[in-house]
Amino acid sequence: MVQRHTRRDFLRFTAIGAGTVGFALGAQGTALAAGNGEGPGPFPPGNPWGRAEYIKATVRAPHFPDRYFDITDHGAVAGGTVDCTEAFRDAIATCHAAGGGHVVVPAGDYLTGPIHLKSNVDLHVTENARIRFSQNPADYLPAVLTRFEGIELYNYSPLIYAFEQENIAVTGSGTLDGQADNAHWWPWKGKTDFGWKKGDPWQGPARDRLSAMADAGVPVEQRQFGEGDYLRSAFIEPYRCSNVLIGGVTIVNSPMWEIHPTLSDHVLVQNVTVSSHGPNNDGCDPESSRMVVISDCLFDTGDDCIAIKSGKNTDGRRVDVPSQDILVEGCQMRDGHGGVTIGSEMSGGVRNVFVRDCQMSSPNLDIALRFKTNSLRGGFITGFHARDITVGQVGQAVIDINFYYEDGPGQGFNPLVSDINVERMTVQSAKQSLNLRGYSDDHIRGVRLTDVDFGTTSKAPTVEYVDNLVLSNVTENGKPLVVAGATAA
Repeated sequence: MVQRHTRRDFLRFTAIGAGTVGFALGAQGTALAAGNGEGPGPFPPGNPWGRAEYIKATVRAPHFPDRYFDITDHGAVAGGTVDCTEAFRDAIATCHAAGGGHVVVPAGDYLTGPIHLKSNVDLHVTENARIRFSQNPADYLPAVLTRFEGIELYNYSPLIYAFEQENIAVTGSGTLDGQADNAHWWPWKGKTDFGWKKGDPWQGPARDRLSAMADAGVPVEQRQFGEGDYLRSAFIEPYRCSNVLIGGVTIVNSPMWEIHPTLSDHVLVQNVTVSSHGPNNDGCDPESSRMVVISDCLFDTGDDCIAIKSGKNTDGRRVDVPSQDILVEGCQMRDGHGGVTIGSEMSGGVRNVFVRDCQMSSPNLDIALRFKTNSLRGGFITGFHARDITVGQVGQAVIDINFYYEDGPGQGFNPLVSDINVERMTVQSAKQSLNLRGYSDDHIRGVRLTDVDFGTTSKAPTVEYVDNLVLSNVTENGKPLVVAGATAA
């Protein structure tokens, strides 16, 4: 049966955008409404960007005591051939027991298995230091609680992981090297471009089994995966954590998603360089997280540069925690499927996303602003605001809101997408300015473009089932953009 939204649904979701519904915190285990102890409630009239300023002022880098624990004092040996897993573990445990501080990785190459952070510990990777993560999947067992494509399970540990910790960081000007390639991790995607050959094992059967378990309501503790299942891990994943900093480091060769804050709050990702072109190599994926700032980063990726998520299908609705209050500013996006994306795993909803002062350009960047969903995902996207965006070239549409990602209508969980605002955007060239595709029984509601120059395009815009499309000083191919049914303001 197709789900149809009522006016009550619409008012409920847009009220959420004004900050009137609380959000479950991770490690703190409390809930705060946006207008109850977490800053302003409803936006000041006509000024949603006031919320962005509040997010920026509130999300600050955690502070650590002036204690320093060099991993070489705990048995680490440079050179990239000696397993330093125990040295990292001992240095982190000692730092944590002392009340916190900095675990220092000096210059050199260090081979390790998974690194599990503890509260009040900063993993500081100095200049000319490189952490090389083991290519042996067995080193990432025993399994930990994580998510794979928006579904909770027990699986291989992420390369850097923290569970229910607070005041944690990964900093420095060194390099984190996942050492994934066409012989390690990437072939599990099942694509020949990444080393898979017919007859090789791949993630498909386990991925289908996990989805079936979630749909059947199998308890998470019984969703045990690992050896023989071929589900890749994220690179950095704080899970149910609070006060997190990822700063300065360069991240390369990731098995899958690269920075994946999950069910976490007050997360700052700044001055990070992500350069990894493997399958599903998203740059930064805040999932079911709140109060997140991503600033002054460079993304050159094999998938979406930034993708904001909140769980997938049945499992996303079970957990039912949105991503909200997210600010992206001063970032550069090069290769990738989308510059800033919401979805497709967005069943818990996404609200209050702000993007400003970003540059996006590459012949291998498909879409600048991308919203991907379908009638299996459900959920909502409301309160998206972007301004001062400079786009050189993109291969497909500049702005893409697509209800047909992977699945079309008729699956029973129509999404609600409303209150999408873009102002002061300039584009040099793209295949298409707009690809906006809602459903006949579920329209996209409220898209406003102000002072946008789409530059040179070769294909007419696609606009299907969109209510309240408002164009104010919008041009394409040197002329005012005219779209049937749109309002010129």
